[in-house]
Amino acid sequence: MRDAKKMDRNVVILIAEDSHTQAAHLKHTLLKNDYQVVVTYDGKEALKTIRDQKPTIVISDVLMPGIDGYELCRKIKSDRNLRNIPVILLTALSDPKDIIRGLECEADHFITKPYNEDFLLSHIQYVLVNKELRRNAMAEMGIEIFFAGQKRFITSDRMQILDLLFSTYEAVLHKNNELERINLELKQSLETIQKLKGLIPICSHCKKIRNDDGYWQQLEVFIKEHSDAEFTHGLCPDCEREIYTKYLDKTKTEVAP
Repeated sequence: MRDAKKMDRNVVILIAEDSHTQAAHLKHTLLKNDYQVVVTYDGKEALKTIRDQKPTIVISDVLMPGIDGYELCRKIKSDRNLRNIPVILLTALSDPKDIIRGLECEADHFITKPYNEDFLLSHIQYVLVNKELRRNAMAEMGIEIFFAGQKRFITSDRMQILDLLFSTYEAVLHKNNELERINLELKQSLETIQKLKGLIPICSHCKKIRNDDGYWQQLEVFIKEHSDAEFTHGLCPDCEREIYTKYLDKTKTEVAP
């Protein structure tokens, strides 16, 4: 573990992200995990910095003004001095064509946005572990495919295709898991709402409510247990007049000569 941390400190990750907020968040995540970070805010600036500094990994958003993430990746992979730098693309992955565009530009990995920290870091570790193993295993190939009404020629090597497809599959699974979590929360919220529908037994005198177990609870306790509502206490105008008028009348009577 100590050796792995030492290796991470020598890893330079270049971020290409036009959103300053998202770039800052990503930078913070990487820095606290002992990576060196260089931030750029568009594809043109990123390409110049990559050529000057040659980072270990590039993480780029696909949507950027000017040179977008796909074009940036294509320029990296077409440069003999840069093509071995792994490129991770950040994308919503909302269109199947995104996968084809990723293969065409020879991207190494997809990560869907929004992503969580553990998911991002696991992909970076995967890239680092496999980078050296595959340095000498590059086998060029080309294949023509017909997709979405267009012919496309893919020149990515076999390992890059496998990496991209596996990362895409993992990204889809991750998104499905998030959707399942959200659906579960919605289901639980709906069940809570349904509990508050229909006839609720309430005492006409003290206003206590009978719960599902047959016990009588204070109204505010029942509502708090069946919803996210919180209570603050005060006095309505009618009660305020009733209570304080009686109090003031009593006080006047006691101090009268």
